[in-house]
Amino acid sequence: MRSLFSRAADWMVRHRTKLPRWIDRAIESAARNPDGVAGRLASRLLGGGSAPVTEVPDRPVRVYIAPTNYSGQGYRWARALERADPRIGARNMAVELPGGFAFPADTSVPIATVNSSAEWQAEEWGAASRFTHALIEAERSMFGRRFDRDVSKEIRALESAGVSVAYLCHGTDIRDPDRHAALTPWSPYPEDPRTDVLRADAAANLELLSSLRRPTFISTPDLAIDVPWATWCPVVIDPDEFANDTTPFGADRVRIVHASSAPVQKGSHYIEPALEPLIRSGLVDYRLVTGVSAAQMPAVFADADIVIDQFRLGSYGVAACEAMAAGRVVVGHVLPFVRQHVESDFGMPLPIVEATPDSLRETVERLADDREAARAAAAAGVSYVAAVHSGQASARALIEGWIASVD
Repeated sequence: MRSLFSRAADWMVRHRTKLPRWIDRAIESAARNPDGVAGRLASRLLGGGSAPVTEVPDRPVRVYIAPTNYSGQGYRWARALERADPRIGARNMAVELPGGFAFPADTSVPIATVNSSAEWQAEEWGAASRFTHALIEAERSMFGRRFDRDVSKEIRALESAGVSVAYLCHGTDIRDPDRHAALTPWSPYPEDPRTDVLRADAAANLELLSSLRRPTFISTPDLAIDVPWATWCPVVIDPDEFANDTTPFGADRVRIVHASSAPVQKGSHYIEPALEPLIRSGLVDYRLVTGVSAAQMPAVFADADIVIDQFRLGSYGVAACEAMAAGRVVVGHVLPFVRQHVESDFGMPLPIVEATPDSLRETVERLADDREAARAAAAAGVSYVAAVHSGQASARALIEGWIASVD
C-alpha cells in the first residue's frame, strides 16, 4: 500500500503544475510544514520506517555533505574531495523527495523517514557528529524533528561536538527575486507564482548566513551578488560521461536541443517562436527534451549541434556543463558580471554563446553560417569544463576556503 502511495506521490509532484490548485497547495503545505495536518498525513501514507544511516569514513578528515544533493552535486563534491586528498573521507546524505530525479548519493533517505522516524534521526545525528566537517546545503535542516527542524540549533549542536560547519548555497534558497528582476528584463520572478515564498525564504536564509557567519560557498557565480563574501565552488560533472567522437555541424540541417527541466526558469516558451522561421525554412531541426533521465542525457547531447540552455536566470549550471563536455555549442543568456566573475577566477572566458530571446534567431543563423567558428566555440567548451567543472577546482575551493583552515 505504501508503495502505491509513493508512486502516486511521485506522479502528483511531477505533474503538480497541471493539477487543480488545491492539490498543489496541499503538496506545498506538506513540504513546508511537515508537522502540520498535510505533512503528518503524507508521512503516514508514505511510511516513515527504517532507512540507511550515513557511514562514517575511516579518515583523519571526514566531511559530511547534506541534505539536498541537487543534480547529484553533494555526491560529486564528496568524490572530488576524496580525489584531491587521500586524507579526506567524504559522504553525502540526500533527502529523497517524491517526484525527484534519481541522482547518485552515498545515503538516500525518504523524506517521510526524515520527518517522522525518531530512530533514524538519532542514528543519523550520531553518525554526523563523528565527522570533522559538515557542509550544509541550501540552509536546509538535516535531522528532522531532533533539533526542531531548526538549522541554527543543528549548527550549534554540530559545533559543540567538535564539527566545523560551512554553508553551500544553491540558487533559489538565497537569490533575492527583487534584485534579480532589476538585473535582467528576462528574470522569471515577476511571473513566477512562487516569488513571494522564495523572497521570504531567501531573506530568512541570508539572515542565518549573516548572523551565524561561517565559511560560505555558492554553486553558481551569479549568487555572488546575493552573498558577496561567499566563495564559488563550481558544480561538478564527469566529462568522460559526455565525451563522444561525433563532430558537430556535420549535416546540412543544424540540430538544436533544449532540455527543459524548469520551463519558467529557463524560458523554454521563448525558443520555438524565435526559431520557427528557421525550422520552417529547413535550416534547423529543433527538439524539446523533457522527462529524460540523467543516464540518457549523453546520447541526447551527442545528437545535437547546438544546445540551448536558458535565458532567464542569467547564469548557467549542470546542464550547460554537460553539453559543453559533449562538445556542443551552448547558447544562453549570461549576465556580464557572471562572465567577468568566471574570467577573474579562472583566467578564461566562459564559452557559452550569448543570446536572449530577442537575438536567438540571429545567433543561430550566425552559427549556421560560420561553422568553423561554431566548432571552435564547441571545442572551447570542452576545455573549459575540464578546467572548471571536473572537480579539481571545486575541491580546491572547499579545501583552501574551509577545510585546510581548520584542519
